[in-house]
Order: sequence, then C-alpha cells, then structure tokens
Amino acid sequence: MIKSAEEIAAKRFEIISSLLDAALDPSLLISKKKEVAWHTGKSYRTIGRWLTAYQADGFEGLKPKTTVPKTAFALPEGYADIVEAAITLRRECPSRSVRDIIQILELEGVVPKDTISRSTLQRHLQKAGFGMRQIRMYSKTSPAARRFAKPHRGMLYQGDIKYGPYLPIGKDDAKKQVYLAAWIDDATRFIVSAKFYENQKLDIIEDTLRDAILTHGLPDAVYVDNGKQYRSNWLTKACAKLGIKLLHARPYHPEGKGKIERFNRRLDSFLAEASLQKPQSLEELNHYLDLWIQEKYHKDPHAGLDGVSPEIAYLTDKKALRFPDIEACREAFLHTEEREVDKTGCISFNGSKYEVSMKLIGRKVEVLYDPTWQDELEIHHTDFPAFKAKRLQIGENCRQVELFPETLEKVTAQSSRMLEGLKNKSVQPKATIATSFSSMAKGLTPNV
Repeated sequence: MIKSAEEIAAKRFEIISSLLDAALDPSLLISKKKEVAWHTGKSYRTIGRWLTAYQADGFEGLKPKTTVPKTAFALPEGYADIVEAAITLRRECPSRSVRDIIQILELEGVVPKDTISRSTLQRHLQKAGFGMRQIRMYSKTSPAARRFAKPHRGMLYQGDIKYGPYLPIGKDDAKKQVYLAAWIDDATRFIVSAKFYENQKLDIIEDTLRDAILTHGLPDAVYVDNGKQYRSNWLTKACAKLGIKLLHARPYHPEGKGKIERFNRRLDSFLAEASLQKPQSLEELNHYLDLWIQEKYHKDPHAGLDGVSPEIAYLTDKKALRFPDIEACREAFLHTEEREVDKTGCISFNGSKYEVSMKLIGRKVEVLYDPTWQDELEIHHTDFPAFKAKRLQIGENCRQVELFPETLEKVTAQSSRMLEGLKNKSVQPKATIATSFSSMAKGLTPNV
C-alpha cells in the first residue's frame, strides 16, 4: 500500500531525529549521518538532504515534492515504499537486475504492470547506494573483442560448459557440484539446448548437441573453445558425418564466444534465484532452468537484438530449418570401441556382459554404442552382418555353455581310426625295387 505524504514525512523525521542535537559539532555530525545512512540503507546525500530540508521548512520540508513526471512511467507518489521494496530485493539477491526487480514487484502486486520505468528505478537505487555498479565486484575483466553476428538462425551454434551449484546428490546426500552444457543460436541469442549434469564429460556435449539438432535443426557450423570435450575424435567425426563445420576459438582467446559467455553471465541471476529455491535434485534444477529460459530469458528484450526478445527474433527469422535423417543422426552420435569375444560368446563393456555369438569366440569385434543408453550395443564384424547385442541377464542357476550346440553331436567311437588306418597301411604288399648291377658296378672301385 502506498503511503501518504504525511506518513512519508513522519518516517523521514524518525530517521533524522538523532541528528537534530545542537551539541553535535560538524565532524560528529558527519560521522552520525554516515552511521544513520548505513543502518537505514539510505545514501549519505539523502540523509543530508532531508536534514537540510527539515532545518529550512520544518515538517513540511520532509514531504515528497509533487512534480510532473517526465514520462508516463515515472514512479507514482509515495515511491519511497517501492524503492524500499526494490532495495530489499537487491539486498536479498545482489545480482538481480533492475528489470528483474520490477518484474518481481509486478508479480507480487506491489505495483501495477508497466507503471515503473527501469531507468527511473535504477536512478533511485543508485541514489540510495544500491546501484549494480556500487555493489557488484569483478575479479577480472575480459579483453574486448570485435563484435560479429550471423544474419540468420541456424548458421552458427555457440557451445560452452559452466560450473553450476552444489546439490545433495552424492553418496548419503553429500553435496556435489553440477555443470551446465548449453548451445545458443548466434543470430537470435535463442537457447537451442541447455541442461545441468553431474559431470563435465564428453557425454554432456553429445546429449545437448543432439537435443539441439533434433529440436531446432542442423547448424551450418558450431563454435566452441579448446576444452578436451570439444577436441575429441567423436565430435570431429559426428560433425563431419552431419555436414557441420567445427570451429574452435583461438587458444587463450575465448572472448570470440561472446554470446554464450554473455548468456552465462545472465544465467548468474537464475542461479541466485535457484539458491533461494533450494532444489534437491538435478531434475528439479533442470525444471526451474527450463522454466526460466522459456518464460523469462527468451521473452525479455535483448540489448544485442535492439530490444527484440530472442524468442521473437528466432520465430520471425525467415531462414528455413534443416533437420537430419533420423538414422543418419543416430549413426553420427554413436561411439566406437573394440572388444574381444570370450569363450562364452560374450564381451565385457562398461562393467556389464553382452551376449554376442559363439561363432565369434576369440575374435575381435567393433562395438558401436550410445553413451546415454547402453542396454543394447551394435556389433560389427567383417564376416557377419551388423547385429544387436543385449545386456546379459544373469540367471539364478548356472548353466554350462556348449560350443556350437547346433552342430556338435556326441559320437561314440568303437576304436581308434588313426591306429586302424596305420594297421591297414602296414599290411599292404610293398613294391619290389629292381636292382641294376651294371649301375652298381660303375660306382665300385676294384680292390688292389
């Protein structure tokens, strides 16, 4: 409820009443004003202005001046309560933007919709000592990079990984850090895929990129940094198979990925809100992330788009989206490893056994698999058509596996066929070798 001018003046008088002691010398008065400003959340200049106004015009001097607003969105009379509420929201979460503060005030019914100008509230927050620049601290600043933007959607996706919050998802509910993998459309700043994971392995890049391609189409190129997840053989092969150009930022110069970096900084406001919500699982955190992206980030005006929201920019782009063949996409995202088939016709893969074929015992096979779903593997060998191998289900009872049961039959031998064959050979008549005495005589030396 907005207070009257008398109520506002009474509140201001209460704040400055301790400064009306005539015994205070100038140095003590300055210290006292700083102390009052600190405890009340007002700026030093505001306290001094109220004190001067009271000394000049008494109680009437503390009433807010009625002026004609410069715009239709100026703060209404009795704006002190609104500013106080805005200061509370800024104190509660220092990274909240002025636009977010206004939206919360509107959602909570503190002010009617579209009655407060962002610049006006920002000016009052700065006067009160709670401007963003006054409370935000930067550990370092990044060097400026030449700005660029693709003219149409789907021409370039920028990808990155961001460290997320700690969630009680470890053993015995221990706190464990999670990581965000995200892809943004360069031209429209539209988030084509974003999700939190419990690790930062290559799998999270694959999962989000596949989601982006299946839901928003193939990009002409992807632009990533030089992290090991983005320098993998798999990503190179997958992009080649799908006809996507893979671009890497120059080493130690990630500023070229400014759009995804800007989104990561914007995401800090979501993480601040999420810390107040205290999600207990990855599913809950990703639910709030999707809600924030779809209902806020995509709908908020974007300075890089001349005030147009990413959603409007994406939906109004005339460039047609191109989607891959499902089978081609599936093959592009498969990983490949080699395994040797053991004596039971199985292979070991990621701690599990898979039934392959008794005919491949002792031979090496090529295993194609999807890291996100390993109940079934695809087996390749030059002598056989490709086939699926399912995870081996270990039964309660052990059974002995016979080699080639469809062809191996038990035969009772009456005798040794080897010895019988040798026996038959030995009784056969031997051929007579004729001797030529004349040839023998030529080789003899007469005795002397």
